[in-house]
Amino acid sequence: MFALSGGVAAVRRDMDLFGVIMLAFLPAVGGGTLRDLLLDQPVFWLEDSVVLAIAALGGVVAFFAANAVDNWKPLRWADAAGLALFAVTGAVKAADLGYGLPIMMIMGVMTATFGGLLRDVVANRDPLVLKEDIYATAALLGALIYGVLIRSTSTEAFAFFAALAAAFALRGAAIVFKLSLPRPRA
Repeated sequence: MFALSGGVAAVRRDMDLFGVIMLAFLPAVGGGTLRDLLLDQPVFWLEDSVVLAIAALGGVVAFFAANAVDNWKPLRWADAAGLALFAVTGAVKAADLGYGLPIMMIMGVMTATFGGLLRDVVANRDPLVLKEDIYATAALLGALIYGVLIRSTSTEAFAFFAALAAAFALRGAAIVFKLSLPRPRA
């Protein structure tokens, strides 16, 4: 889903097929790549290149069907699910390495949102993650809940799914009710 968003952004910027595929990679693997580099871990897609093939496929689909992809309403919900999943897996990776709650939260948010930030910078757009309705905040909530639960008496599975549900629910509420964080008055 994240690769499709990168591909659509590239098509909107009138990039060629190579540009569309390259921009599809950024949201698909950008956050996890930065997370792994900062945590001094092997970069996940170097060990499992299937991820790159899936991201490239997302770019090709966006190249040939950008309008259909962009207008497909369930894509926002799939993106919300991806956001929740990436946020929690980022927190899990930090927890597995023994880091505390602040690092789990940073890695969760970074894993879920940094690729989209890269996409927007490369596409010369204002970063949506910094101004869109509640997005990064949902990732932060998911990572926070995972970190708190995993440090308590919760099982790994309960912590994972509770955090996933919380991040998805907050993002879903933002979509349905058009919620956003306050902005400064002009």
